[in-house]
Amino acid sequence: MKIKIKDAAYEEVLAQPVERHRSPVRPLWIFRLLLKLLSMPDLRATNFTCRKTGMERLGRREPCLILMNHSSFIDLKIAASILYPRPFNIVCTSDGFVGKNWLMRAVGCIPTKKFITDMTLVRDMLHALKKENSSVLMFPEASYSFDGTATPLPDSMGKCLKILGVPVIMIRTYGAFARDPLYNNLKLRRVDVSADAEYLLSPEEIWEKSAEELNEILQKQFSFDNFRWQQENNIRVAEAFRADCLNRVLYKCSHCGTEGKMLGEGTKLSCGECGKRYELTEYGYMEAVDGETEFRHIPDWYCWERESVRKELENGTYCLDVPVTICMMVNSKCIYRVGSGRLVHTAEGFHLTGCDGRLDYAQKPGASYSLYSDYYWYEVGDMICIGNGDVLYYCFPGEGADVVAKTRLAAEELYKMTCRRRRERRG
Repeated sequence: MKIKIKDAAYEEVLAQPVERHRSPVRPLWIFRLLLKLLSMPDLRATNFTCRKTGMERLGRREPCLILMNHSSFIDLKIAASILYPRPFNIVCTSDGFVGKNWLMRAVGCIPTKKFITDMTLVRDMLHALKKENSSVLMFPEASYSFDGTATPLPDSMGKCLKILGVPVIMIRTYGAFARDPLYNNLKLRRVDVSADAEYLLSPEEIWEKSAEELNEILQKQFSFDNFRWQQENNIRVAEAFRADCLNRVLYKCSHCGTEGKMLGEGTKLSCGECGKRYELTEYGYMEAVDGETEFRHIPDWYCWERESVRKELENGTYCLDVPVTICMMVNSKCIYRVGSGRLVHTAEGFHLTGCDGRLDYAQKPGASYSLYSDYYWYEVGDMICIGNGDVLYYCFPGEGADVVAKTRLAAEELYKMTCRRRRERRG
């Protein structure tokens, strides 16, 4: 999938009119049927099956909140198949509306800005549930997983469930990540896909529990490890390109500690500094070609990278400073490419400058619990997005700069450190 991009001057973009807010509409039956029909080829190709637990508790016309883990683009197709003919609105990223606003709204999509406080989102969800009598599908992780494990959930989810006051359904997928991991440049593997659909919480159960208790339930539901699932179920991924671009995730050599010199190509991951090579086996393990295997499990390697970033933040040595191509989003007409600049990320937060000194944007580390970052974003390139409710800045690092994963890890760890300091000051 691609996105509409237009070159424009920075001042011209800032002068663009702001779009007025529009409440979500209940998707017409023809769009629900069309979405189901368009989903069928991929689901057939993956021998899709679904196991349902307690779904008989949900009334046929009763609106509900559907929460789903986010592994790849097939997730929406799975939901369209499982939920049909139930009408449902879809909470999705605002850049998905670019160039196709009318269609996205007609299908029932509700726009939101990822990892940015959006005061209107809950109101829009309430409108869909209460006024339109339509269910709402939400991916609370907000972004695809990099390493196949769950990404952080917002602390506000428990409060959100209590405000909405409707049944909660959980859809958990299996095989979707193994078929199409984000790092692999949209190359599909031959893997069967399945899902569990479970009636998770009734309105009465939500009312009885505190927001903190609800958050604990959701944390357990969104605790998974796709590589572990592949290994335990002997799922074979035989494609010769399975390690292509794996360096996006495993950017730091576990042998010599060098960053930015890893190369994922074919079935191998190698370090350009020390020469150490690893193979990603057909069953999802990392094996050193020669010598010791430091981490057989990719999420363990990724966790080690996170710990390394945390140490850099604690000792004051962490710093991202890269040249970037800058795009902006101020409305759904298109994404505007405004020029080049530099993106700096330190313990003080983000600082983006560019457009010959006319652009100067700073974002504090407490602004969000995670970071909107992506690989091969709309087939444009690896991307880091920062911004606020008025404008989003899409930053594309220079060729070969594997900084996206590390920057997300740093943003998440900085947020935790900021929250911990706030609690200490209050206590």
